Amino acid sequence: MSYREGRFWQPDVTVATVVVRDGRLLLVEERAQGRLVLNQPAGHLEPDESLLDAALRETREETGWDVRLTAFVGAYQWKAEETGRHYLRFAFAAEPLRHDPARPLDEGIVDTHWLTPAELQQAQARHRSPLVWQAVQDFLGGRRYPLDMLQLMP
Repeated sequence: MSYREGRFWQPDVTVATVVVRDGRLLLVEERAQGRLVLNQPAGHLEPDESLLDAALRETREETGWDVRLTAFVGAYQWKAEETGRHYLRFAFAAEPLRHDPARPLDEGIVDTHWLTPAELQQAQARHRSPLVWQAVQDFLGGRRYPLDMLQLMP
């Protein structure tokens, strides 16, 4: 499919946060395509929203946690074989600040978990996509970029 041929194509632009506390990663357990899967707090970029604001919003909506973004981990392109959808995911590192346990979680979110990297890796068959482990692996490998390399232009 090519835009040069008059066809329109647009990937789903998503954000995700790798939130770490005491060596554990904040994960959401959610329903996706009829099964329970694990994912970072993640979701779609909304119109007129910066990538940074989207990451903060999605983390709050899916987990009840307010976080501080500390670094950009990477951008990932992936095609979901089962749906044919293309994703462009921007992953961020974040530190937890405060939790609101009374905040209702987004639709589809069943629970939140703090898992060690080993526990997450062992549950790889339950990852929502290969992007989950790749972002964690890059984070654990020390991949960090300044947040100001991503800019919302007026």
